[in-house]
Amino acid sequence: MIVPKPRPDEPPCLAGARALGDTIRAQAEAIERGRRLPEALMDRLHEARLARMLLPRSVGGDETAPGVYLDTLIELARHDGSVGWNIFVANSAALLAAFLPLDAAREIYARPDALMAWGPPDSQQARAVVGGYRVSGEWSFASGCRHATWMGAHCQVLEPDGSLRLNSAGRPAVRSLLFPAGEAQLLDDWNPIGLRGTGSESYRVEDVFVPERFSATREEPAERREPGPLYAFTQQSLYAVGVAGVALGLADAMLDAFMELARGKTPRGLMRHAESPGVQAEVSRSLARLGSARAWLVETVDAVHDGAHDIACIDVPTRARVRLACSHAIQGAVETAASLYRLAGVDAIFPGSAFERRFRDIHTLSQQIQARPQHFEATGHVLLGGAPEVFY
Repeated sequence: MIVPKPRPDEPPCLAGARALGDTIRAQAEAIERGRRLPEALMDRLHEARLARMLLPRSVGGDETAPGVYLDTLIELARHDGSVGWNIFVANSAALLAAFLPLDAAREIYARPDALMAWGPPDSQQARAVVGGYRVSGEWSFASGCRHATWMGAHCQVLEPDGSLRLNSAGRPAVRSLLFPAGEAQLLDDWNPIGLRGTGSESYRVEDVFVPERFSATREEPAERREPGPLYAFTQQSLYAVGVAGVALGLADAMLDAFMELARGKTPRGLMRHAESPGVQAEVSRSLARLGSARAWLVETVDAVHDGAHDIACIDVPTRARVRLACSHAIQGAVETAASLYRLAGVDAIFPGSAFERRFRDIHTLSQQIQARPQHFEATGHVLLGGAPEVFY
């Protein structure tokens, strides 16, 4: 277990995640079959305030430090990958509240079960009109949309004269437009091999009017309303922290399961797993790989957080450090899961085993943008003195 054991001064979010472990595990089959989290479980997650970790205090959130946030996601994902994923996505969306007008953010998060969901930006455009925007289009991969009270659409903006709105860097601006969830038509098209319970469906909107105050951009630090070091991180940096937390949690749970299996498993024609030098070495490497990745990531994000009190946005070299620590953790977790699955042999291949669903989940995660191996190239470019035109 790579997250430190419980202690008397444990942060409430981490204690809440631990307390929900048995409940989450008991719902694993229902999560898989239903392709969403059961409502009763969502109620418990909201009661523990786990969807408000990155929400500003001014809006009723907890502004949890990134290292604590990471450990909480690891704990949740140990019990179920889809739960960890949806909580990370809900918190990542909540970061936008730091850029919204305060009254709009408070309206969105007025309900105790409030959360936002959206899909990543694509080619869709919104039209600027008097008082706001008109938007139509379709987006995909909206994790948690079945539980969302508000949804969003990331769009380029067409001005009334037909020109594209540009950001401060001279590129087409992307604006996030927010609207009540009932305005979106969910398309019920999420049927992947893993992370099935995330309900990451596509959705469509038709000529929805979004008032200006329910829009914001993640691209302009100058538009940040909320003070505090948490909101000096770019949203993409904390997205990467979230994916790393889920990956580490899944791999850590597989390691615990494999160690239990190895103590009693004797493959046909071989010695008992626990007595095999090769198995012993892989268990040691796995624990070191996961533990060191978590420790370095916590050290990195905590140091950035501690030094970000008086800045609008962390600079590119700092973003590269966070990205590198996240990429290292994600790739290490995926490699560990693959190795343990292979060593577990036929015990891993059947539905309901301690390995099968986690293997599918972590390899689904490995295809997401935050898990791209190209991030190592991008961070290396920065570390060697390069100045990329765009770096998230």
